Amino acid sequence: MTSEADLVQLLSGHGIAFLVPLAILEGPIVTILAAWLASLGLLDLRQVIVVVIVADLIGDAMLYLLGRFGLELLPARARQRMGLSRRRLVRMMRLFQDKGAKILVMGKLTHAAGFAVLIAAGAARMPFMTFLAANFAATLPKSLALVALGYLFGAAYGQISNGIYWASLAAVVTVAMVLMARKSLMKRCA
Repeated sequence: MTSEADLVQLLSGHGIAFLVPLAILEGPIVTILAAWLASLGLLDLRQVIVVVIVADLIGDAMLYLLGRFGLELLPARARQRMGLSRRRLVRMMRLFQDKGAKILVMGKLTHAAGFAVLIAAGAARMPFMTFLAANFAATLPKSLALVALGYLFGAAYGQISNGIYWASLAAVVTVAMVLMARKSLMKRCA
């Protein structure tokens, strides 16, 4: 991982050209830093907005493709150990057919679950254009919010990054607890 100070130096020294690969790799913190540099007049805000949205979609597409084609490269035994049995993959495919867009949006907005959800969408063979449309719908407000945060409060990027991590983790834990409670309640009622 690159430190925030290194990211600031790269972005301010090399401009928008470094933003695309950094935004694909680092995501939210790079968006916040780039918007902060735009507030200082070192980067163009409109370019920052376009680049972080496109970079986010590129990174998400890469994770989708990893799920779509990467699982096939794993031996069946490794997939079984990961809990990706044929039966579970079929169930996941059905779930993504019925509620794929909602799952993607929730995964993107919680950030911490995004990685797994994006790979799962590919593994479930969600249609790529549907995947992109749902991702764009979640990426646009998320990226704009991060740009606004960075533009207004970018100097506090370290604290913001830490806050994003803990808020995302809390959201994932809350969702997991609700799902476990729901499953437990359904078993008792059955």
